[in-house]
Amino acid sequence: MVEFALVFPLVVIVLLFVVEVAVVGRAQIEVVAAAREGARHAAVDPDPAGAVEVVRAALGPAGERARVRVARPHVVGAAAEVTVHLPHAVAAVIFGGFTVDLRGTATMRVER
Repeated sequence: MVEFALVFPLVVIVLLFVVEVAVVGRAQIEVVAAAREGARHAAVDPDPAGAVEVVRAALGPAGERARVRVARPHVVGAAAEVTVHLPHAVAAVIFGGFTVDLRGTATMRVER
């Protein structure tokens, strides 16, 4: 029973760490997908504000904290690039409660 009392806290910490890594990984995938949606919108619409709105909508409530940069030339065939930075706070206080800066970039060719 003493061994269990010594090992149990370590097992809980490892499980919290694994869950937190999964949450950060999921958030990173969402940031990249939002950048891709924004780049698709930027490829067909010359207004960069529209691409920013699409990115923020794709991120849901976290979209308000996102910094979005849209680079879209007005030349058909040139590359439209959308970069998204999202600060993600690590939830587990046991790991220090630090913030991870998630970044996603997507590029698509301008269609019109």
